[in-house]
Parts: sequence; structure tokens; C-alpha cells
Amino acid sequence: MAVDLAYWISWYDLPEQGRDAYLAWAHEIYLPGVVKRPGVLWGAHYASEPKSNFTPLGGGGRISHTKRPEGVPVGDRFIMVFGGTEPHVFADPSPREFHASLPESDRKMLEQRIEERVNIMIEEARICGPEARQPDADMTPAPCIQLGSFNAGSYEDEEEMAAWYARWRLPSLKTVPGVVRVRKLVSVSGWAKHACFYEFTSLEARHEHFIYYENPNPEMVAWSTKVVRDTIHAPGSANVARRIGLTLKNASQSGAMP
Repeated sequence: MAVDLAYWISWYDLPEQGRDAYLAWAHEIYLPGVVKRPGVLWGAHYASEPKSNFTPLGGGGRISHTKRPEGVPVGDRFIMVFGGTEPHVFADPSPREFHASLPESDRKMLEQRIEERVNIMIEEARICGPEARQPDADMTPAPCIQLGSFNAGSYEDEEEMAAWYARWRLPSLKTVPGVVRVRKLVSVSGWAKHACFYEFTSLEARHEHFIYYENPNPEMVAWSTKVVRDTIHAPGSANVARRIGLTLKNASQSGAMP
């Protein structure tokens, strides 16, 4: 059975005018068109929640963002993610080459994307939470995600970050209610070298269980604070978002989501 180990992620904004037409096209034409490509297993579209609607993990100013926004596109209100078998699925053709090959009507729709930022990434590690379907693997991306994209503050910070994910962050989420999966990603192309793709059953489950799960363990809170403060995030990261579109390979489930 094919497994999703590579990801094409696009963050972008959309104008108000023409948004409904774009979303209908994205869910009914674009997502299914990309998923037809060999090696592409699914495509999902998410709408980011306003920052005022949720508490970021950690809070308290732990996260810092790139100070060079002029060199990094700042779009983040919509996130489109495709899962594939390996990263060259998305490199041959590349996103730019693929888009250039599309009909003019599709290219005009893509022109509505504002400040788009793109990464191709590969999975470093994955854990399944208590809400994952077992024992059968289920690749369907969850209804709610939190997606952080970032770089380490310096190359010296990379080793501690790897140890933190391996020893604490990923193992500790295996029993948190509402968690479906967590995927730690590393970059093949794009500004961010790292990403963490958290999946939840719902926004409500994320808000209720995820924010405070570290609190009974002050040593781990301190470690998390140190590691997170040594990262530099993309504009708007980390995004909490709800799924609004989904297409699965060889499945009837496609289109806009309630």
C-alpha cells in the first residue's frame, strides 16, 4: 500500500472579490487534477483561523518570526497540502512547471493567490494519536490542523531540536485526546527548513486538550520554551486551520467540506 511521505504545501491569501469562484474551482477542478498525477495520494485545502480565535501553543511570546518579510511571502490565510509517495512526485514537474502547463482559465484562477509561499517537504517522523484509525492506516488529513513552518536560529540549535522532537514532543502527543497524527517534516525546497503538521479531530478538541498538556511536567515546559525560542517562524506561523476541501486518490470523497 502506498504511503504519504512527501508533501507540497502552499500558503497564500485571497482577495474577497472572486473568492467563491476560486474556492469552487480549487475544490472541484484543481485538487482532483493534481491528485490524478502519479504518486499523489491526496489533496486538502484549509482555511486559517483568525489569530484572535485561538491560543497559540506555548503563548507568552515564545515564537518569533522572520525579520525579513520582504524576502519571504507573507500569505497564510489559506493552506493547500498535497501528500505523495516521495518528494520527486512534486519535483517532476515542479509546482511552477505544472502550473505553467495548465490551461489559461486555470492559470487565471491561480493568479488570484496573493503572497504565495511554497515548500516541498519530506517526512522525518510521525506519531499516531488516540484518534487515529487503528490498525488500518488512514491517510485522510484531519478536519483541523496546526501547521508551523520555521528554521532553527542557528545550526547549533538543530541537534537539540531533533532530540526534543524525538524524546519529548512527538512521544508525548501519542495519548493526548483529540490528536489524530503529528508529522515532523523537513524541507526539500522552500524557505522553511522544518515544519510540524499536527492533526486534530476538531478545533474544539485542539483548544481543549492540546494547549495545556505539558503543564503537569514543568521540566518539559522549560525545555519546550527553550527550543521554540530558538526557532524563527515563517510569517503567520503557526497556523491553526480547518479543512474546507478534500480529494483522495481512487475515492469518491472530493470537493468542499462542511
